[in-house]
Amino acid sequence: MSKLTDRQDAYGHMVYSAYHGQGGYEVNERDDGFVGLSAGPPAYLAAYKDWPAHQRRGIRLARGKVLDVGCGAGRCALYLQQQGLDVVGVDVSPLAIKVCKLRGLKKARVMSVTQLSHRLGTFDTILMYGNNFGLFGGPKRARWLLRRFGRMTSDRARIIAESNDPHQTDHPCHRAYHRRNRRRGRMPGQLRIRTRYRTYATPWFDYLLVSQDEMRSILAGTGWHVDRFIDSKGSHYVAVITKDS
Repeated sequence: MSKLTDRQDAYGHMVYSAYHGQGGYEVNERDDGFVGLSAGPPAYLAAYKDWPAHQRRGIRLARGKVLDVGCGAGRCALYLQQQGLDVVGVDVSPLAIKVCKLRGLKKARVMSVTQLSHRLGTFDTILMYGNNFGLFGGPKRARWLLRRFGRMTSDRARIIAESNDPHQTDHPCHRAYHRRNRRRGRMPGQLRIRTRYRTYATPWFDYLLVSQDEMRSILAGTGWHVDRFIDSKGSHYVAVITKDS
């Protein structure tokens, strides 16, 4: 997804409203008609002490110069900046980046994941929180982007990425969607979604949820491998991904 127009910036309008004290949640709509509420402002604007334990544990491993991919309202980037790290936040949402700057993030740019390159700098940590491993969209684009990440990171770089195992569900709508995806040659957790808030709606885009084994398979041959997983009490987890030696 490229830079969003104002009418497409549903997430940005939601966090901008929340920043100004106006409540509201965005709705995620899947291409089979399934809709669900997001985690909303309580998660997007949460202080570190209120994060889930697996996220708190994972972010402690960030080091050096950090690129926060899909930084949203800036909770992670701001926390790391407060810890003294050099952080660049990028997001496709212009209003989310505006909120980041209003909240004090020094370096924030409107940019999609496919626009990232070595021209942005050389990083020691790439952070992909809030299930943002999903921004890879699908296995083919994931492998292409992972190789690109290899060229814009230092030798001892790590990716700290969060995902949500789509197989840990008994919901019949989700199970049916997994079967539909398999028939179409897609990964079970490869979602086609759009985000809506009030009268705003993003274009449709792919978002990838993977199990730990599926993540390992995607990483194979890209120059990266999983060093460890940090589990939650549910289906979410953080992967600490390092460069092959």
